[in-house]
Amino acid sequence: MTTVPPGVPTPARTDARRIFLKNSALALAATALPAINFAQTTAAAPRQFSPRPGAWRTFEVTTRVDIAKPQGVTRVWLPIPSVNSDWQQSMDSSFSSNGSTMVTSDGHSGARMLYAEFAADEAKPFVELTSRIQTQNRGVDWARSTAPREDAASLRYWTRATSLLPIDGIVRSTAQEAIRGARTDVEKAQKLFDWIVANTYREPKVRGCGEGDIKTMLETGNLGGKCADLNALFVGLCRAVGLPARDVYGLRLAPSAFGYRELGGNPASLKGAQHCRAEVYLAGHGWVGMDPADVAKVMRMETPTWIKTPKDPLVAPVNAALFGSWEGNWMAYNTAHDVTLPHAQGPRLGFFMYPTAETAAGRLDSYAPDDFKYQITAREIKA
Repeated sequence: MTTVPPGVPTPARTDARRIFLKNSALALAATALPAINFAQTTAAAPRQFSPRPGAWRTFEVTTRVDIAKPQGVTRVWLPIPSVNSDWQQSMDSSFSSNGSTMVTSDGHSGARMLYAEFAADEAKPFVELTSRIQTQNRGVDWARSTAPREDAASLRYWTRATSLLPIDGIVRSTAQEAIRGARTDVEKAQKLFDWIVANTYREPKVRGCGEGDIKTMLETGNLGGKCADLNALFVGLCRAVGLPARDVYGLRLAPSAFGYRELGGNPASLKGAQHCRAEVYLAGHGWVGMDPADVAKVMRMETPTWIKTPKDPLVAPVNAALFGSWEGNWMAYNTAHDVTLPHAQGPRLGFFMYPTAETAAGRLDSYAPDDFKYQITAREIKA
């Protein structure tokens, strides 16, 4: 058993391009955006959804990987929580394996990871990682303006283009049209958030969390996707008009305290519980949490009937709260884009929140945990 001390590397700036695989399911699902009918509502009773900072919760999150069909040298990379903030503290991690292991990072964006390598004659490679984190609800008080200004160079880093987040062309023109009439940064962010909710939708057929190829989404008019698509589009639109913004890649850990089935995870089995959120920097308020993708998820998935309006009594509390707050039943791994995995033979990753592995046959499918043979669980530690 090896123990890893906490610590967060500082991201370096890079605009390096990477290769990525386009999501075939997203392409096949290309359809015209369904019209939103603001007269349509559900029969569900209104609910409360109002996360506010309060008590901290402590979780141990365990990821176990077993390579069922090793071929040649096998390599595994597991994300380690590397975010420390006023809403999360990434603590220590421990791990065990029958291969050689090391804690490392991608060397550019600060994404920490456990790397495990197995000799070609290892018949049953396995690696298990347990990370302890503390998290709490997050919210912003719009009536107060107290956050200190961040370093200008740091903020510029979060307005840069990446391979999947271009900030020119159709991305910029879409963003400029969406913020028309807005004067302040808060108004711009609100208009972009509202644009995502009104013009995109949750597409269940997309594999995993999606790929986040926002230029292709806009050029094809196919605005259906999942969190890595919809929140990436929000982040890209923000950056295109000069608002520092970033995706935050993580994992749902526990059920929602507010009763929304789709906004929580089952701690006994967190396969498929990966979820990315977003942050935007607003002067006077600092980094503010956003999650328009979860508004779309509640609209599409919370009831058997697809809710087509954010004014629905089931959706309205979520739509209001997720502009500026989020629930602490979720943890963040990193805010990394264009991730280079040390010693990898395959291409860079657009983002890193799934276990990743390679054998001599190539890279395994991270979106197929049963074929990949990985399991993620969480345990809440009560004080």
